[in-house]
Amino acid sequence: MPARVVLQQADVQRALTRISHEILESNRGASDLVLLGIPTRGVLLAERIAAQLAALEPGAGVVGALDVTMYRDDLDRHPTRTPSPTRLPAGGIDGKTVVLVDDVLYSGRTIRAALDAIGDLGRPRAVRLAVLVDRGHRELPIRADFVGKNLPTAAAERIFVRLTEIDGEDAVAIEGAA
Repeated sequence: MPARVVLQQADVQRALTRISHEILESNRGASDLVLLGIPTRGVLLAERIAAQLAALEPGAGVVGALDVTMYRDDLDRHPTRTPSPTRLPAGGIDGKTVVLVDDVLYSGRTIRAALDAIGDLGRPRAVRLAVLVDRGHRELPIRADFVGKNLPTAAAERIFVRLTEIDGEDAVAIEGAA
């Protein structure tokens, strides 16, 4: 079955704008706020959210990247990708509110790995989760604090997030079972 586009560029932009406002409201501003994107698309989404935060509150938008490859518990079941460098902001994460940013929340295993990685890097005051798409099917008790779009899917379906910086367009599509 061909991929069915469920979010187009304007939808993705609207979702990121809403997430940005929700993050600021939840944190009561941007003080001590760090966004950590999970490679690859999570980093790009974190950078976009950071730009929106900075436009709303000058000085906001501290962003980094958190590679979780070596923290995953399913390395034997998935093809290993080359780890990306973890980049923390100059001020680190100790005592800060860290918002993990990823493109799709599915089983929760990537986020569990991210929490393990954060534990090795410092001790934040709080950790929140922002995702563009929550597709359900959790295997672990993890939920997102900020969600662009809930897209209930069948387990056999796949979600594809396309971002301009990598794919030449912004879109989210579902492919798989009819």
